Formats: sequence, structure tokens, C-alpha cells
Amino acid sequence: MTDPLTRALALIREVPDFPEPGVLFRDLSPMLADGPALAAVAGALADDLDPAITTVVAVEARGFLFGAALAALRGLGVVPVRKAGKLPLVADRQTYELEYGTATLELPEGVLSTGEKVVVIDDVLATGGTLAASCDLVERAGAQVTQVGVVLEIAALGGRDRLAGRNTAALLTV
Repeated sequence: MTDPLTRALALIREVPDFPEPGVLFRDLSPMLADGPALAAVAGALADDLDPAITTVVAVEARGFLFGAALAALRGLGVVPVRKAGKLPLVADRQTYELEYGTATLELPEGVLSTGEKVVVIDDVLATGGTLAASCDLVERAGAQVTQVGVVLEIAALGGRDRLAGRNTAALLTV
């Protein structure tokens, strides 16, 4: 019998040449569509969560889903880090490099407190730009990034290097 987390991670599918030729996209949609799989992933993300953490910072878009599930499981608040132009009140923004372009993330105004301890959650750690930018936004707001958690890490892209010195954990590394 397969344990629930192993079963959940086996639902990740590979989509070649998306969003552009040569990129192998890891699609977590089948995992998200499966209730027991999503519960297993949220539980695994929660397993080593520092008890001092008060808020989950979830990165757009799929990070929202995993972050909200984790926050609900632990009774924590969740703060979305959004793509540019989606928030009515912006505390700060940061532009960063992706493996196939650039993007800008924004932090909502008035949702993090100085000294607050947070975990930053996203679906995939690839080149690390998205997570590094999210951590920078949180820290510039005065909060402390205590942990970084992802469902999947693509080790060959070296994203963990951009998070050097941060307590970073992945449920699956490929």
C-alpha cells in the first residue's frame, strides 16, 4: 500500500514544451483535483512547520492553493503575493528573472507586521527567482521569513542557490 504523500506526488504530470519549446512544465493540477492528495500535501507541508509562524505567505498562483490549505490546517492567516496589477493597495513590488522571461510581484499593503514570523509557500522551486523575490518583499515589510516550503524542486535549475541561508524544504526533488 502506497502512503498518501507518495500517491499525491505521483500525480504530478510532465508537459513538454510549455510555456515555450524546451521547457518541461510540471503540472500539479491532477494533485490539486484529488482531495486526499491535496490533504496529504498540506499535511506534509505542515509537519515541520515552526510553531512560532503566524502567517503563511502564498505565491501566485498555485502557491495560493497549497498555502491556503496549509493555513487552514494550522489555523493561520494567509497573505497572497500577487502578480503586478492585481492588488488595489500595494505595499511593495519587485521585478525578477524567470527561466523564460521576467515578472513582477506585489505584496498587499497593511497585512504583515514588523517581526512577524512567516512561511513562504509556492508550488515549484525552479530558478528561485519567484521565491527569492517573495522573501525579499516579506522582509522589506519588516516580517521574518522563518521557512520556505514547496511541493516540487527542480534541482537542475539551481533555484536553491538563490535561497541560500534560508530554511527551504521541498516535498519532492527531481
